[in-house]
Amino acid sequence: PGWGGINKAVVFVWKKYAYFVLIGYLFVGFFFYPVLGVIALACMLAPVALAPFKGRAWCGNYCPRGSLWDEVFAKINPSRTIPGWARAPGFRYGVLFTILGLFTWQMVGAWPDPAAIGKVFLRVIFITTLIGIFLALKFSPRTWCSFCPMGTLASLFSKGKNPIRVENTCVSCGLCAKACPMDLAPYKHGELFADPDCIKCGVCVAKCPKRALSFPG
Repeated sequence: PGWGGINKAVVFVWKKYAYFVLIGYLFVGFFFYPVLGVIALACMLAPVALAPFKGRAWCGNYCPRGSLWDEVFAKINPSRTIPGWARAPGFRYGVLFTILGLFTWQMVGAWPDPAAIGKVFLRVIFITTLIGIFLALKFSPRTWCSFCPMGTLASLFSKGKNPIRVENTCVSCGLCAKACPMDLAPYKHGELFADPDCIKCGVCVAKCPKRALSFPG
């Protein structure tokens, strides 16, 4: 296969098993090398850095916690929906500023001890993962992604980037909306679906019986 095929295969395998990286990160960080906690900084910055070019593609393809929601909790709780309050701008920005404020406060207290700094990252990832697990069981597996602080920032920079093309062969069957882990509805948005919260996972493209959905390029 060409490079494109190899790349898709690598992404597929990563999406399927990346949650083991999250588990290993927390285990090794808490019990052996807390300084490794700073690795989380890459996962915090990556979705924002990628957003101006690919939208929220990080969230749907590379985020280890996204892998946990899709590969584990989507199988446990496949049919629930994301509650409206999780999408409300006031709630989203409230969570953003609260977590960033607490994170900054803890970082000031931990500085300049590398191990203490690593523990700050580990605590943030661990606590927010527990919150996400609770929400994944009670509501939808991707509920956390609706107001994840880094996802919210990525949404601000992702408007119109890497949209999904909707061909006129679409029959508005609604299967794309039913399959979407973010509870979005590509078929309702005309020729181009460019919702800033689309995580570019490609599930809707794969589920379309008319092959009416695709990513340009």
